[in-house]
Amino acid sequence: MASPKLTDEVKAFIVQSLACFDGLAVVVAAVKKDHGVEISRQLAESHDPTKKAGSKLGAKWKALFEETRKAFLEDTSQIAISHRAVRLRALQRMAEKAETQGNMVLAANFMEQAAKEVGDSYTNRRELTGKGGAPLQPPVIQFVVDEDSSEPTTV
Repeated sequence: MASPKLTDEVKAFIVQSLACFDGLAVVVAAVKKDHGVEISRQLAESHDPTKKAGSKLGAKWKALFEETRKAFLEDTSQIAISHRAVRLRALQRMAEKAETQGNMVLAANFMEQAAKEVGDSYTNRRELTGKGGAPLQPPVIQFVVDEDSSEPTTV
């Protein structure tokens, strides 16, 4: 396939897609679908400055890549599945479909996953509290040194 002449719009799309860690096959398919242009995986890879094929990419495109990658890594709010409500809605749809198809085991698995999602099982946040929600107090250990013994004893 001969390399098509790409517009700046298509080049920017390729660079930004690669900066967001989209795979080459995904980028090639998206360029065809969104812009009506067929490109090869090699042509797409030549727009990734982190790859050898993209080492000669222009400064303008390298800057766009770095800026897009930085923004992508710092801001997950643009990624729908990063939000609990989106995940719960998807689990709801899957559980309903599984139940409609008579697959109660799968439906139950989706319900369990939703319960874990709501119960913060998928976060690294853990709260440890004492009685009535009071803060935990570390135990007090006292050592008494017996003058006749070289070993301390615990009280």
